[in-house]
Amino acid sequence: MPPETVRELLERASRELAAAGVPEPGREARLLLERIAGIPRTRQLTEPDAEVPPADAARFRQAVARRAAREPFAYIVGRREFYGLELVVGPAVLVPRPETELLVDLALARLAPRRARPLRVLDIATGSGCILVALLVHLPRAFGVGTDLSLPALRVADANLRRHALRTRAGLVCTRWAEAVTGPLDLVVSNPPYVATAEMAGLPPEVRHEPRLALEAGPEGLAAYLAIVPHLRRLLAPDGLALLEIGAGRGGAVAGLARAHGLEVLEIRPDLAGVPRVVVLRRAERR
Repeated sequence: MPPETVRELLERASRELAAAGVPEPGREARLLLERIAGIPRTRQLTEPDAEVPPADAARFRQAVARRAAREPFAYIVGRREFYGLELVVGPAVLVPRPETELLVDLALARLAPRRARPLRVLDIATGSGCILVALLVHLPRAFGVGTDLSLPALRVADANLRRHALRTRAGLVCTRWAEAVTGPLDLVVSNPPYVATAEMAGLPPEVRHEPRLALEAGPEGLAAYLAIVPHLRRLLAPDGLALLEIGAGRGGAVAGLARAHGLEVLEIRPDLAGVPRVVVLRRAERR
């Protein structure tokens, strides 16, 4: 079989991805050719008749087949950008999402006056470690701990901490939520599972490739908050903050749960789509 050209590979890949229902198949084909075969998009446009080495073409076709099966793009290329940082990702962890960057924004804004202090940060259900990594990069004197029940997820988090030279300022603990952690802490963050069991079947095909443990949260989508929120008052320093990402429709229930456990709700911030996305909490004063 003679070597295939850039044009031939892209045309075939675009047709395959379109038939599988992948959004923007042409764009995805070009991105895959760039990341898998190392052919920049500028060269794809200026040299469409260039022949692609057979080994590179084979890797590209395999990647296209995986994407046509609706495996997340990030799993195929093994990387994902979050908060301007390139992170390692894989099937053991959720793909970091832009909505979660709001949590990092809010945490950094509220901690800005204390940025020069040696802050203590806890990331519950850290997964890829994306939140913890972003916070530690922007809080140069902070020390962080990430917890997760999944050892494979913690291996990914460890790779990301090492990738950004943060391993000396972070620890990782395999535990259920925050059960093995003590305070006092200046900041507790979490993007826990919040998909109700009945909603799992309706998730997009790509999301159904992600770890169920990191998605499913019981019949009401609240199981993780029921496990995490009761620990927050004991974990937080008197001036500490907790920021929890929430799913659509969960804000009222999480706020009520927080108040019942001695916490004050400072705000529930919506994301750019207007969906309430992050609950900001602190210890309420005892009456």
